[in-house]
Amino acid sequence: MATTKITVNNNGSLKVEGDFEIVDKNGNAYDLAGRDVVSICRCGRSQNKPFCDGSHKGHFEHEAIAFALPPKKV
Repeated sequence: MATTKITVNNNGSLKVEGDFEIVDKNGNAYDLAGRDVVSICRCGRSQNKPFCDGSHKGHFEHEAIAFALPPKKV
């Protein structure tokens, strides 16, 4: 199985690349029409949710800088 990579873009979407499936809350798969790269909306403005349509431009501010999460709760 190929690796899936998710990139958090500055002021924008989550770019998903590789071998993946996206399903709705009922477990039904979205038809990705053979794509191996998609962008997922983070701002909530897209008319094509859960996919990004570029509506975030000028309306969503987030600098994507990686950080460590706190230890997992047990």
